[in-house]
Amino acid sequence: MAESGVNTDLVRALAETKDPRLNYLWTAVSIAKEAGKMIQEAFKKSKRIKTKACSADLVTETDQKVEEFIKKTISDQYPDHGFIGEETVAKGGHCILTDKPTWIVDPIDGTTNFVHRFPFVAVSIGIAICKEIEIAVVYGCIIDQLYVAVKGHGSYCGEEKLSVSGENDLSKALVLSEWGSNRNCDVLNTVAQNMVHVIGRPSGPSHGLRCLGSAALNMATIASGSADVYYEWGIHCWDMAAGKLLIEEAGGIVANTKGGKFDLMGQNVLCGSSSELISQVCNELTQMEEGRD
Repeated sequence: MAESGVNTDLVRALAETKDPRLNYLWTAVSIAKEAGKMIQEAFKKSKRIKTKACSADLVTETDQKVEEFIKKTISDQYPDHGFIGEETVAKGGHCILTDKPTWIVDPIDGTTNFVHRFPFVAVSIGIAICKEIEIAVVYGCIIDQLYVAVKGHGSYCGEEKLSVSGENDLSKALVLSEWGSNRNCDVLNTVAQNMVHVIGRPSGPSHGLRCLGSAALNMATIASGSADVYYEWGIHCWDMAAGKLLIEEAGGIVANTKGGKFDLMGQNVLCGSSSELISQVCNELTQMEEGRD
């Protein structure tokens, strides 16, 4: 069990109760690690890059190759399960969440990082059952950090059980956000203004703001207590599915950018270590409209 990188106590608890989710967890971890090897091998090599929505929305042949591997592996082992993957949807595939077990996958979260050899790159796998995320696996394959969570059993990075920081004062917080791939000037101005408002508010500026370039690793960082609050627009269910459970099982809060109920298909997120922090960030944000997955 130790060699798997999954917390021993978590595995034991699931095994003792014969929890069927243990098999799903093992499969997800195995897939993430194998996908991680594929990404590691391609990381320092030259890449064939294409664009999607705009010149900053990148995809590589490795994204597609990794997703094909993940999708086939899941289909072979669980032919009755659903699948939502970033590259499958980009090619016209369905993005519909039903009650049946559904694997929500980002094969390379942080493709721009991958292209530029910036090491914050992750494989993100969330497994939803009856539309609720029950299992999360985020593998930061270049930095070699494996995050897992099972609903009701906590969040872990290796053997370490995770806990959010508990910070409830924005003036003492480290904030995470992203510029996103939209290069519309009005959108960029709003993103910039929001960053200024959050870290420079007159009532008490925050400690700082960081952009890691991976939603899954941003959320894992909140779950680990290494940062305090994260917000972003323009992301998708495959970016957030695993991270949502990591944060909640670490004691954190996941909401929409207005501070309301989180919508996995709603293309925005605001999450953090406390409800007080969520509320304080909400007060500083100018909202941006997004579609739905």
